[in-house]
Amino acid sequence: MSKKEMLDKMLQAARQAAVALAKAETPQKNETLQILAGMLRERAGEIVAVNAKDVQKATQAGQSAALIDRLTLTPAGVESMAKALEHIIGLPDPVGEIHDMTTRPNGLRVARMRAPLGVIGIIYESRPNVAVDAFALCAKSGNAVVLRGGSEAAQSNQILGRIISEALEKGGLPVAAAQVLSNTDRELVKHLLRARGLVDLVIPRGGERLIRFVDENATVPIILHYKGVCHVFVDKDADLEKALPIIVNAKVQRPGVCNALETLLVHRNAADEFLPPMAEELKEKGVELRGCEKTRAILPDIKATEESDWDAEYLDLILAVRVVDDLDGALRHIARHGSGHTESIITENYTSAGRFLREADASCVLVNASTRFNDGGELGLGAEIGISTTKLHAFGPMGLRELTTNKFIVLGSGQVRQ
Repeated sequence: MSKKEMLDKMLQAARQAAVALAKAETPQKNETLQILAGMLRERAGEIVAVNAKDVQKATQAGQSAALIDRLTLTPAGVESMAKALEHIIGLPDPVGEIHDMTTRPNGLRVARMRAPLGVIGIIYESRPNVAVDAFALCAKSGNAVVLRGGSEAAQSNQILGRIISEALEKGGLPVAAAQVLSNTDRELVKHLLRARGLVDLVIPRGGERLIRFVDENATVPIILHYKGVCHVFVDKDADLEKALPIIVNAKVQRPGVCNALETLLVHRNAADEFLPPMAEELKEKGVELRGCEKTRAILPDIKATEESDWDAEYLDLILAVRVVDDLDGALRHIARHGSGHTESIITENYTSAGRFLREADASCVLVNASTRFNDGGELGLGAEIGISTTKLHAFGPMGLRELTTNKFIVLGSGQVRQ
């Protein structure tokens, strides 16, 4: 049997498992997730030890600090995965939910019911925790999942896949509901992306090269997130004492993630007062600042920006800074250089905040808060399967509800169409 035939067999098994999952009752799905949470805790030492081999290999290969950060699993990280499972257990099951019911003049009652998508393929890099998060969200929303991780996390993905399979078996759900594609052959990925009739949706999570590869090769539906070029705009009416810790958090807490701050926009009326203490604070934390001409007139010792800086997702301790004339200037910059991921305004002006919320085109727009909050867990979704910037059919973090579709249901009492 060829590799492609083996993959087709996996996908056919996933299709059958998806039918069973769609009919599974909420208590059984929750029990399976609770079993998995317990197994993760029991085997945390084993998971961390296996992951350390992947980390060592990636380090020796000279991989970036950002990749190593995403790859590494600690005992706290394993516990975080278990807690995410328990959070998902506590969330309402979307499958079968009926909403938006109306009554037509002829007496028909029309509503929408949430239903699973079917078989979902997840192609991801670096982050082994994606396997657990994706499985949990897919299982509770009634979907089967095929997981294809990157070669840098191969051993971590395999052990997590085995543990998930054991949890499914103990919970009485089909083991084929979650399968790990261990072969990282790119031709197999292409085959997955073109498996119409077997795969209902593919979601890639990784760098821009992976996303473009998926976009260029897929014939099945896909949801994309190219990159996170996230902005914070410090308005002339900002509380500057509030602004500084927000910016430090957005840039420094985890610079290697997609919701980290990459470009800071500052209103010209706030620049003279705000930029010097901001620069001092960020430099103490190891951040390299790059500024426009107006910024460097205030901070002459920082590096000048190039045009490419405004479109850069650094994933590192680097921050581009631009002084803009007003809110319109900030919105124009975001419209040109933003990636549709996350935008934030710091202001005490209600009108400016309202305009920013309406006009900034992003999956998550914040007022007086760090960009780091654009995350499924932080927004109350439990874990997330990814952040969509493509708008169809989801925009922003994808939780349980975003992994379902709506079908119309109609309740009649004998009506016929005239």
